[in-house]
Amino acid sequence: MSAKAPDADTLSISVKDTGAGIPAESLNLIFEEFRQVEGSDTELKGTRLGLAITKKFAGLLGGIITVTSEVGSGSTCTIKLPRTYQP
Repeated sequence: MSAKAPDADTLSISVKDTGAGIPAESLNLIFEEFRQVEGSDTELKGTRLGLAITKKFAGLLGGIITVTSEVGSGSTCTIKLPRTYQP
């Protein structure tokens, strides 16, 4: 996990794993509630709500979540939030 301020207005938090990775064609699916990528090495474990909830919270705070992944090497999820909340 790492946190940094890429500029004066943004906070960026990244979490990297060394899991199986996610195929590019499945990246858009992982933010759906209860969704799991087929062939995942963690199949049937957990509720699959974590990324969906994180995406909703980030959006409520005016931010975004992105993911990069390489099959066989793992994934990195990054949340970018504004330093100042504007309701």
